[in-house]
Amino acid sequence: MRVRQAAVLATPFLFVLAALAADVPAAPAPAGPDPNKAEGRFKNIQVLKGYAAADVIPAMQFISNALGVDCEFCHVDRAPEKDDKEEKVAARKMIKMTLAINRDNFDGHREVTCMSCHHGATHPVGIPIIPSADEPEAKVAETHPVELPAASVVLDKYVKALGGADAIAKISSRVQKGKLSGFGPEPVPVDVSSQAPNKRLTVVRNQRGDNITAFDGHDGWLQSGGRPPRDMSAVESDTSRLDATLLFRSDLKKFFKTFKVVSQEKLDGKDTVKVVGRNEGSPRVVFWFDAQSGLVSRLVRYVDTPLGLNPTQIDYADYRTANGVTVPFRWTVARPGGRFTIQIDESQDNVPLDDKMFEKPSPQAPS
Repeated sequence: MRVRQAAVLATPFLFVLAALAADVPAAPAPAGPDPNKAEGRFKNIQVLKGYAAADVIPAMQFISNALGVDCEFCHVDRAPEKDDKEEKVAARKMIKMTLAINRDNFDGHREVTCMSCHHGATHPVGIPIIPSADEPEAKVAETHPVELPAASVVLDKYVKALGGADAIAKISSRVQKGKLSGFGPEPVPVDVSSQAPNKRLTVVRNQRGDNITAFDGHDGWLQSGGRPPRDMSAVESDTSRLDATLLFRSDLKKFFKTFKVVSQEKLDGKDTVKVVGRNEGSPRVVFWFDAQSGLVSRLVRYVDTPLGLNPTQIDYADYRTANGVTVPFRWTVARPGGRFTIQIDESQDNVPLDDKMFEKPSPQAPS
């Protein structure tokens, strides 16, 4: 199985290539370089020397997304520190080039990235593309002044659409069972257990063993196919915290420092209100709220890497109401490397859950 597919199958909330971290030999911690730096945790780091160790895997994911390739395009399988492939040497040169362009021409702001030239291809796209005859001719959109609602109005309508703050507060836990489809010929079972306000455990069951994504309320961890569990990086934990919080559809005002309504847009033929949420020092998160129901139709979040932003889009559908609270029974997660859908078949609220189930097991403990 190609690494890109294996990484996504390992857990539906991983970024492409995240499984690579389990296989990268680490430098000896004692008396060596700072293990929090890239060169202190990974072997043969050159261009990314001095960057945080947690930035390495997200940077590799960005290259994968920008070029549409898997780990083995540049790296030797199970020996990523080796320089046997010309593609890896070329990648180092390209990283240096883009960093220099931004430093010398854009005051260090990240304006030019791998994606600027590659557009998902292994070779840069240098010639303008002639559109297909089947593509409709671009039309200049008519502009009409639209009075946008205040962000507070949109968010209050959202909480009301969920069932109201009082009803939400009565849900202490939720256990869901369903199927994950999008990889392989047949859907596979998936269990999602969550506990308010932001603990979550997702188990994807397949023939090679259970693949787990978890957030314990503070940090995230992963376990894939019987391998020892590993901690999420800081950026992975941030996205898992958001996913876990949104599972309860709680008051978003408490999660983001600022909100701004930026436009009204059509999404799948329906009117939506586009809202951007921000926290200082973190990439924006974009929401599309259904203008009629007030529920979230789509979310796009980003992971910041040394080379660019990695996007993830989540579309929510099949909303149902139980115990006075409305939740989606289907969500589709899409990234540059592919997409998958989780369809919930059964959902139970206020099921007693042991806090320990969200904690990362020791490597010696059975999976």
